[in-house]
Amino acid sequence: MLATIQDGAVLDAIRTHTQAENPSAFLALGSGNETFSQTGLNGVVVYRRTGRFAVQFGGPFAAEDDYGPLLNAFRQYVADEGLTLVGVQLQARDAAEYARRGFVVNQVGASWAVSLAEFSLRGTRFMQLRNKISRALRNGLVVQEVKAEDWADGLRTIDEAWLGSKGGARPLEFLVGEIGGEGQAERRLFVGTIDGAPVAYISYSPVYGSRAGWMHDLSRRIPEGSPGLMEAVNAHAIEVFRAEGVPWLHFGFTPFTGLDAAHEQDGHSPAFQWLMHALWQGGDALYPARTQLSYKQKWAPDLLVPEYVAFDGPASVASFAHIFRACNAF
Repeated sequence: MLATIQDGAVLDAIRTHTQAENPSAFLALGSGNETFSQTGLNGVVVYRRTGRFAVQFGGPFAAEDDYGPLLNAFRQYVADEGLTLVGVQLQARDAAEYARRGFVVNQVGASWAVSLAEFSLRGTRFMQLRNKISRALRNGLVVQEVKAEDWADGLRTIDEAWLGSKGGARPLEFLVGEIGGEGQAERRLFVGTIDGAPVAYISYSPVYGSRAGWMHDLSRRIPEGSPGLMEAVNAHAIEVFRAEGVPWLHFGFTPFTGLDAAHEQDGHSPAFQWLMHALWQGGDALYPARTQLSYKQKWAPDLLVPEYVAFDGPASVASFAHIFRACNAF
């Protein structure tokens, strides 16, 4: 029997059931997501429907003993609905569980994180980063933490300019954060202004589990603005987090990056493995993975977390494409 999801149940689940150590778990609260739970089982599954596919975000957020039964129940529910199941942003623990159940599981990319306890921008490896930050500050950038509801017009101005610079691209969803929605009160927002006008912002989502902290999530800037805007906003947020004793800053998931044969599961698809490497080499038109990774590597991340895709059936390009459809990419 499909159970009714109560308000706050998804947030409670990702706070409580952290076995998979998914740094992006908070994205489960995104507007437009669907949720599945089963009477008698402690946990939830988060997914979106795109055509005849169900695209699952992460593994089940469930109590240890209920994880397997909930996954089995969701898999049956998807089949009964006449849908094809594909899961994305599975963590290593999830990947092993899915592979055991006959899913074809492949690494699809990685997440990156910085330990903040001893973090410092001193030293030669951060020289270029410091120079960019200094340039933005010399150009009058002021960074502050704000409430999203007080800056709606300014954020909209930045969004419109940023999306316009991408040729009117659609705003991505599902695997990226948002401003507003059910989880806004849990996020933190840092805005940069020059002469009082908003020019850049970064939204940070909470991360739970043994590597708790914040995730550098949704970030946008005025395209023609000063160099170093995003770097300066993030550096300011890091200092705030460090003063609070926050242990980790996560930079989130980037597809096609951090690929390593050692991360693959038994039974993975060699053809799909080849495709991921090919998209890393030449897939910028699909997703700017190289640009994203270049920004993250500026901060010298301490941790690479492999992330996976799972196909309930053969690893197909059609199934993979529906992940991007769920993200509103096309």
